[in-house]
Amino acid sequence: MITLPYHHVTLKGGFLYEKQMLNEAVTMQAVYNRFYDTGRISAFRCDWKTGEPYRPHIFWDSDVAKWMEAAAYILHKKPDPALEEKLESLIDEIEKNQWEDGYFNTHFTVCEPENRFSGRERHELYCAGHLMEAAVGYYEATGKDRFLKLMEKYALCIEKAFVTEKTAKFSAPGHQEIELALIRMYRATGNKRYLNLAKHFLDARGYEKDGFEFSATHSQAHLPVRKQTEAVGHCVRACYMYSAMADLAFETQDKELLEVCKKLYADITEKKMYLTGGIGSTRLLETFTIGYDLLNDKAYAETCAAISLMFFAHRLLQSENNAAYADLIERILYNGMISGLSLDGKSFFYENPLEINLNNYKRFPSPDYKEKFAIPTRAELFGCSCCPPNLNRVLASLGNYIYGYENETVYVNQFADSEAEIGDMKIVQQTDYPRSGKIILKTEKVGRLCIRIPAWCENYTLNAFHTVENGYAVIENPDGEILLDLEIRPFLVESNPEIYANNGKAAVCCGPYVCAGESIDNIENLHALFIDGNFEASWKYNEALCGYTVSVKAFRKKEQKALYSKKIGEFEPFLLRLIPYAAFANRGESNMCVWFGLIPPTR
Repeated sequence: MITLPYHHVTLKGGFLYEKQMLNEAVTMQAVYNRFYDTGRISAFRCDWKTGEPYRPHIFWDSDVAKWMEAAAYILHKKPDPALEEKLESLIDEIEKNQWEDGYFNTHFTVCEPENRFSGRERHELYCAGHLMEAAVGYYEATGKDRFLKLMEKYALCIEKAFVTEKTAKFSAPGHQEIELALIRMYRATGNKRYLNLAKHFLDARGYEKDGFEFSATHSQAHLPVRKQTEAVGHCVRACYMYSAMADLAFETQDKELLEVCKKLYADITEKKMYLTGGIGSTRLLETFTIGYDLLNDKAYAETCAAISLMFFAHRLLQSENNAAYADLIERILYNGMISGLSLDGKSFFYENPLEINLNNYKRFPSPDYKEKFAIPTRAELFGCSCCPPNLNRVLASLGNYIYGYENETVYVNQFADSEAEIGDMKIVQQTDYPRSGKIILKTEKVGRLCIRIPAWCENYTLNAFHTVENGYAVIENPDGEILLDLEIRPFLVESNPEIYANNGKAAVCCGPYVCAGESIDNIENLHALFIDGNFEASWKYNEALCGYTVSVKAFRKKEQKALYSKKIGEFEPFLLRLIPYAAFANRGESNMCVWFGLIPPTR
């Protein structure tokens, strides 16, 4: 299917719309303010001098570029003179300080101009890619092509250095991103040179073994991309590259490359992904590790990593009409990504663990704990602040994920109160999902309607004859109001027994939400709580926490004075109170768990 771009879709209500509006009203300005305070914005003037504060960092351009991309998406939907002025001011500085041959980078221009394109791990091409994505976004949103032309000039500078004259001292970037950006440039302009350059960087990967900051495996350069079958190394680098591979396979109809992508996707989702859709088992180099190594309190699960996996799933959905990809996108949107943003829209998590034990911070009272565990409360800025503007751009373009189409077929991939037009076809979706599972769909000139039935949903009703294909309810010649009602209720989940950290434990989900327990609602020692396998729960939608709160029948291990005892299995009833995982750490520091002990059912 062709996934429908955000500018053809208007969100009007529900969880996704509310997060989008929070982003516009609060988060965009919050991120810009911190970038302004720390010199990221002024770096674009390229006038920094030795000895002055805020020396431009090698990846600052990418931080600002993602914010610029988000601004472009917002401007497409509604005029905002102040936002447009900020964006145009940054474009002015890029135009003013771009080298004659097209090169632009705030760090290398003022700090070490003699070293451009000399270090694989210096993030030049990563920064260039994010600037290119912002330029395409601004062009598609407004029709203004000044920024796009500046980045086209930069792309030709890169082509010259890496392809025609080969003056660069490495063949492929250490941190991937430019590959998918170049394919976006190709789609926006029709200039096949950009597609070919993206292919060049992908094909060049895996043939150099020296010059890596950590290892070739860390940068997915241990093998040529077509020979890779396991997700390894830095998670964000990996999934940005896999996304580009999927894009290239789609554009060139390369079935071999698509099969490689599907194997990599399977390795991630079947062995290396947290229940929340987070990826990255260790903050040591922010990497995948071995299969089933999914510790909860030491989970890396970076916000950007979840976003990169969502990008990968979104691209695979274009090549294969399988609702499983849209299921994963929903899992990430409602859990592993949005947990990176505070409920007030002003602060962020870089890492998103599935367990917080405040004793870990008491055990390591010095700053050393920061090297061992994620911070227990969100921050307004990080030294590496890639996640906040990544949230900005995804939230501003949520319409990208709602619908798809193929000839006269329309796919409903996500549920949100919205309208969309695809040529002569039109679809209106009325729902307050996920407060309710009731969805009303109205179509015009649609020959075939395919509605995703979420994998979590065991019971649903649909008022039209349908078949089920690849996770979609398929309705031929839809007429009148199509009424779908998804039963949203809590359910238990167990993990593969190979995930040793979760053996004997269960988690609770409610519709699209993963649930978590915090000590603020329960007891300090959450590990003393055990869910009753004869599952009983009550639930209601909590507006303040943006999801369902669930009360679960459980047991509490009885307290004892002895350090060790022969008294085995002494429990007392307890009502375990759970909140949406994405809302944890919004009410002060608290212990938190997703996985709880499970007492096997008696029936």
